[in-house]
Amino acid sequence: FEYGILKQQNNLMYSKDMKIIVRLWDIRCGKQIQVFNGHTSTVCSVEYSPFVVKNSTGNSNVICSGSLDNTIRFWDIRSNKEELCIKISDDDEDGINYLKFVPFRKKVNNNKQKQNDDYCIHLYYCSVKSQICVWG
Repeated sequence: FEYGILKQQNNLMYSKDMKIIVRLWDIRCGKQIQVFNGHTSTVCSVEYSPFVVKNSTGNSNVICSGSLDNTIRFWDIRSNKEELCIKISDDDEDGINYLKFVPFRKKVNNNKQKQNDDYCIHLYYCSVKSQICVWG
C-alpha cells in the first residue's frame, strides 16, 4: 500500500495497493471519493502533478500514475476522467517503475536565472529495465 498527500489540497490523499487501481481519499472524513481505472497491470507509482487543467483557482487537479502496462496516465481528480495516456513501450517485459515531476527555473542568456517565477517541469520516469527517461 502506497499513499501520498496532494500538496496544494491538503485534505486529499491518493493511494495504490499494487493493483491496477488508483484511489483518491478525503482524509477529513476518511472516505474514498474517487477511483481511477484504466491500467491493465500493476500500478507502481503515483505522483501529484504540478499541472493545472482548466482550473481558475490555480490548484492542481491532476495526478499521474505509472504502471507495468507501459503507460503513464494523467487523471483529473475533479471529473474522475483520464486526461492523457502515454504508452512508453511495446515491450511486455518492461514497464513504468517510478515517476517524479521536477521543476526547473528557466534560464536566459549567459545561464542567468529569470527574475520571475518562470519554471518548466520535466517528468522523469524509470522503467523496469532501469532506464531513466525525461519527458518534457
